[in-house]
Amino acid sequence: MNLFTDFAGRVAAVLGRMGVAGTDGQPIDSSKIVIEPPRDPSHGDLATNAALVLAKQIGRKPRDLAVEIAAHLAEDPDVDAAEVAGPGFVNIRLSRSVWSKVLAGVLQDGTRYGRSDRGAGRPINVEYVSANPTGPLHVGHCRGAVVGDVMANLLDFCGYAVTREYYVNDAGAQVDVLARSTFLRYREALGDDVGEVPEGLYPGDYLKPVGAALAAEHGRALVDKDEADWLPLVREFSVARMMELIRKDLAALSIRHDVFFSELSLTSGGHDRVAEAIASLNERGLIYEGTLPPPKGQPIEDWEDREQTLFRSSQFGDDIDRPLLKSDGSYTYFASDIAYHYDKIVRGFLDMIDVFGADHGGYVKRMKASVAALTDQRGSLTIELTQLVKLFRGGEPVRMSKRAGDFVTLRDVVEEVGPDAVRFMMLFRKADAPLDFDFKVVTEQSRDNPVFYVQYAHARCASVLRQLGEELPDLSIDPAELAGAAFEVLDDAGETALIAKIAEWPRIAEAAAEAREPHRVAFYLHELASALHGHWNRGKELPHLRFINADDPRSTEARIALVVATQTTLKAGLGVLGVSAPDEMR
Repeated sequence: MNLFTDFAGRVAAVLGRMGVAGTDGQPIDSSKIVIEPPRDPSHGDLATNAALVLAKQIGRKPRDLAVEIAAHLAEDPDVDAAEVAGPGFVNIRLSRSVWSKVLAGVLQDGTRYGRSDRGAGRPINVEYVSANPTGPLHVGHCRGAVVGDVMANLLDFCGYAVTREYYVNDAGAQVDVLARSTFLRYREALGDDVGEVPEGLYPGDYLKPVGAALAAEHGRALVDKDEADWLPLVREFSVARMMELIRKDLAALSIRHDVFFSELSLTSGGHDRVAEAIASLNERGLIYEGTLPPPKGQPIEDWEDREQTLFRSSQFGDDIDRPLLKSDGSYTYFASDIAYHYDKIVRGFLDMIDVFGADHGGYVKRMKASVAALTDQRGSLTIELTQLVKLFRGGEPVRMSKRAGDFVTLRDVVEEVGPDAVRFMMLFRKADAPLDFDFKVVTEQSRDNPVFYVQYAHARCASVLRQLGEELPDLSIDPAELAGAAFEVLDDAGETALIAKIAEWPRIAEAAAEAREPHRVAFYLHELASALHGHWNRGKELPHLRFINADDPRSTEARIALVVATQTTLKAGLGVLGVSAPDEMR
């Protein structure tokens, strides 16, 4: 049961009975009408902005319209009161019967509670991680990996047909550097004195096993060959081994992808997807030969004013038009990026999400422009930028230096604190805000550790059910039977607040999916855990509020139903985050 969708329908029905219509017979736009919890719970259980949204469209004063809407809503048997607040908000107080329906609905739905068909099976492509295959994943990749994976989980939860994709940058200068770095480690494995790693090569020890594997396969056969002969072979070998390492790193964090797309495939195998993409833009009159002004801040004398092949990206919201060919006639990186998204479009995706690091901020406008152009404005590309992660241990910074080869890897973090802590904490702040990750905090068993706090709430529910089995073994915890409990006995403010928070889950899931903000799920779960822990603590002070009262099986059954509903909701939300829901905390 989605309480908010239900009441959105009731508000729409009220507007229909009122005969609300736009001025001059124009249809009204109700798309911005929302049903949501009021910011202050004392104001009621639900609030709607319907009067504020519609007043101008129908030529009425917002407050007058709100009074009429409230009067109609007050006639609903599930509404105890409907009151006008401020300039035209309507606050709704629900009858107790509604909360009974919510609990019964959760028990009937089980872990499917909150799922929806909002996406209606619409295909959507979510690309995330896409780190260069030149080294193991570091903690910076970790945040994008979690954000992308949970984004995909959330969209799937809301009815979209999700494809999870990794773009393998296996073309370009960086993979040649990788190959040369591997060749150095290959010679080292053969016993050659290679000295210090030269400037410009990757110095990390992670390439030593790759070099050793190359030596085991080829012996000294490559040593006396010219670079032109061994470079393609070593490049392919190195990329394959590094992607194998990356896949293992991702698996340690329970990150999965459906597709690993090779950049090299864009211009191999007998076709040139880059040329196809450029041709598609050219057919639309969006390619021309021209010159560009020098970048801001660059001295004029350092600027090469030459005619280039340009894409009219400024027509689609970009700051300037963008070049597609370099001076040597090869494609720009941007041209390859256009081709990659063109390939997604050819595969049937009009909705796409890219999760990038903060250093890709300059690509947002140009990439959105290219998708808009290639789809004649029918497609949508959302780019989520993830800010930096700073590592601490007990408040002291943990230093990283990729150049020195001793950076903190994703695997290092996961092995120290576990995948649950990493996944939850990477989402306990908006993706576009910097994140401080303290190893000490996320391993503490205290309320200051958000992931422990939420998991402990689930474990606490499981503990109550184990206790019930000891004290009242004949009382069933079968959800179907609990759905018929006497929910009217749950009349304490703490119980009502907990039910109201449970009722928010379907709305939170849909809103997070539509806004592409998976952190909302983590925030919600923390609030739900807080409501449970708060009511538990009240039960310690007020024995009549305890979940189990052996002398009162009727109230115990209703409260156990509340516990099961809370546990179910916590498990559903943690499932979306890819975090375990333990029955015990060890």
